[in-house]
Amino acid sequence: MSQATIDQPWVEPGPSQIANQPKDKNPSSGNNRLGQFMQWIVGTLPTIAVLAALGGVAWWGHRSDWQMPKFSAIIGQVEAENDDWCEVHGVPGSECVECLPTLLPKGEDYGWCKEHGVHQCPLCHPDVAELKTAPVIDDSQLTAASFALELRDRQENNQGCRLYRSRVQFSSTSAVEKSGVDFELVETRPMIEAVRASGEATYDETRVAQLAGRVPGTVWQVERTVGDRVSQGDVLALIDAADVGKAKSELLDSLAQAEFHAATVQRLRPLAEKQIIPGSQLLEAETALQQASISVRRAAQTLDNLGLRVDVAELTKLPEEQRAEQLRFLGLPDSIRSDVAASTSTNNLIPVVASLDGVVVERKAVTGEVVNPSQMLFRIADTNRMWLRFNVALEDATSLEIGQAVRFLPDGMRDDVFGQISWVSTDVDKQTRTVEVRADVENPEGTLRNETFGLGQIILREAPNAVVVPEESVQWDGSCFVVFVRDRDYFDDDHPKIFHTRSVRPGVTIDGLTEIIAGILPGEVVVTQGSALMRSQILKNNLGAGCTCGQ
Repeated sequence: MSQATIDQPWVEPGPSQIANQPKDKNPSSGNNRLGQFMQWIVGTLPTIAVLAALGGVAWWGHRSDWQMPKFSAIIGQVEAENDDWCEVHGVPGSECVECLPTLLPKGEDYGWCKEHGVHQCPLCHPDVAELKTAPVIDDSQLTAASFALELRDRQENNQGCRLYRSRVQFSSTSAVEKSGVDFELVETRPMIEAVRASGEATYDETRVAQLAGRVPGTVWQVERTVGDRVSQGDVLALIDAADVGKAKSELLDSLAQAEFHAATVQRLRPLAEKQIIPGSQLLEAETALQQASISVRRAAQTLDNLGLRVDVAELTKLPEEQRAEQLRFLGLPDSIRSDVAASTSTNNLIPVVASLDGVVVERKAVTGEVVNPSQMLFRIADTNRMWLRFNVALEDATSLEIGQAVRFLPDGMRDDVFGQISWVSTDVDKQTRTVEVRADVENPEGTLRNETFGLGQIILREAPNAVVVPEESVQWDGSCFVVFVRDRDYFDDDHPKIFHTRSVRPGVTIDGLTEIIAGILPGEVVVTQGSALMRSQILKNNLGAGCTCGQ
């Protein structure tokens, strides 16, 4: 065989070639194929080994949650696995009161209290309170709770909520401290539930007078100015009005006519009775007397309409010259008559007088100015009483009643002023959807000024002994309000460190303290800091599959 033949690569013959070739009786050809197959096996072994190693790593990672083993395990010092631990409740399994209820049996389940809207109501069942001795609930506590719940709509607990049956356990008091949990004693303090609204102090509109002259004329003299305190009937200004002089003259003329006709009737009546004169003449005289009397009454009524009341009977008794002098000073007080008499002889003066006691808060009268009845000259306000106006949200207005107490803190003042609701509007503002509420407030010192803004409180309820807890103690899980109450035997050495979940009805919150209308009692201890974490823990436990500790 030549060298070229030896170096040529071997090619496996096809079926036709094998059929046409003579059978090789040499046994070395079979061994040659087996060797080639073994060479292929050896070439693929590294790839198979790599794939097997990757599969093993994947299996180990899945079983170990992809965590590296501790160094002690790698070197052969394997720690003993702790089987006595409840992963769900975070305490030793042999001490878990939730998984082993016989360690600390739960008390009687009183369930839902329809009257107060909580589970395990301590007002109806005082024995549920975590106190060393069962408290005594008196009627005043029950009455106060019922009144608070009926006063206004409050968010309610779901009757189907079962969180109250849950307990939170710690392995020790040091574990409680390390977790950052803190607690405080449930106390009582005065609390006020009120509707808060911005408000404004204004004059009492029923005690504000805008004064003007009754007839057109000229301001002759101004007696008072802004800031002066006046009494009802005090003269503020004098108006020189021609209509006044005309009305006085008509009265004098009518009086003269009436007297003349009265004398005529008196003279003719005896003559008529003796039939010396015809009766018709007497009748004509009596008719003229009646007409004159009517004119007197008409003239007197005109002066009365101008505020110048005149006593016709007394005026008739005076001599004619004194009548004119009496009418000249009609309506003027004695204190200014001498000044008027010395300065003018006019018969046209009419006073502008104060219609109430108060303070002149506005003046627009100037001496010599021509004025008319439609022009305001003075505004007087009684500042001893003011109005407080509030715009209250529609949902809060249903809780308001006439007579409820009001506190108002004006801007720029330190002390509250107090009043009472006198009116609640039946209308709702179209733009703000609020209801106007008005209260009366006494202002004898005049410290409250008109159009002063401030913040008001309409007192709905005053609770002198309200049960309060820090605001952060109250938790809402979406169906009910709860707090976490420390077990009464918490500090006993062999007693589990337990906090009980208690459903509550919160009331008003003021200055970081929340009133608890029902659900806990004074003297119990509630969790403050860390209560949100406890709520999360019991919600997580309720969602879990449960614990099998001790089984």
